[in-house]
Amino acid sequence: MTMPLSQGPLTAPATRHRLGAYARLAKLDVWDYYLALPLAWSLAGFGASALVVLLVFGLGTVCVVAGSVAFDDVTGYRDGSDAANYGPDAPARKLARKPLLTGELSEAEAIRFGWLAVSAGAALWLLAIVIAPFAPLWTVLVAALCLGSAVQYSWGLKISYRGWQEVFLAGFGTGLVLVGVGLSTGGLTGFGAVQAVLFGLGPLLFGVYSNTRDAEGDAAVGRPTVAAIVSRQANLAFITALTVAEVALIVTVAGLGPAPWWFAMAMLPAMGVRVCQLRRGVGLGDLLAARLLGLRAHRATTATLVAVNLILVVGAGS
Repeated sequence: MTMPLSQGPLTAPATRHRLGAYARLAKLDVWDYYLALPLAWSLAGFGASALVVLLVFGLGTVCVVAGSVAFDDVTGYRDGSDAANYGPDAPARKLARKPLLTGELSEAEAIRFGWLAVSAGAALWLLAIVIAPFAPLWTVLVAALCLGSAVQYSWGLKISYRGWQEVFLAGFGTGLVLVGVGLSTGGLTGFGAVQAVLFGLGPLLFGVYSNTRDAEGDAAVGRPTVAAIVSRQANLAFITALTVAEVALIVTVAGLGPAPWWFAMAMLPAMGVRVCQLRRGVGLGDLLAARLLGLRAHRATTATLVAVNLILVVGAGS
């Protein structure tokens, strides 16, 4: 029996719909961790050989992150925290970011996707190590730590449920830059290490505002973020301290450390956005706007760091 012609046009939209659901499960619209790769390339002097390695490592990073957030969605679906934080009164666009809640994907499909993505990411990271011009042991160990902690973030050991969420948010981004630079150059300068830390602080400094908004739901399922376990005033003090620490690091490395003397001035626009974020979130209590400003501050910081490295490379070659 031949298939009725009327069924043919329905296949493509259905396929696109499911692909869209998987893309939202993988959170492909949140690409801020992936900015570690152009930053690492700039620290490697924009070399062609480094670009090839970083492209492979970058593709692996997309897969690793996609698998990690898929597992996070499964855990959040099972323990009810996503239902609490993305309730029926949530805007449709926001709720669509959780295809398990909307029923577009099943648990089994999400878990299978998570393992396939993580496996592909691990294979690509291994390939990057194999083809890299340098592969010092510390780079391999940091990559292994990043992979293991990403998988175990809310799956298996569930490190984000054991008080390590904020450490992971900063450490994973820092680790990506360190691995990228290590595979490209075989070493790391003091200024490169500072830039890796500044990059890692970016996801942390917009993540803490999301955690503040989700504190009640996280506390209900035993996910001990700082916002969930301390008072509101203590949490706001924690966020303020992180912001001050970032600014202090920039000023210190420009004045006493390995950065050029003009580094702090170059970072003024990005730090201006960071101060606006603090005022909006801590001063005015607008957490969603503060999170958005945090994303912009992170992107501005990364772009500035890449520009600084470009100036240093051009200056060294002239």
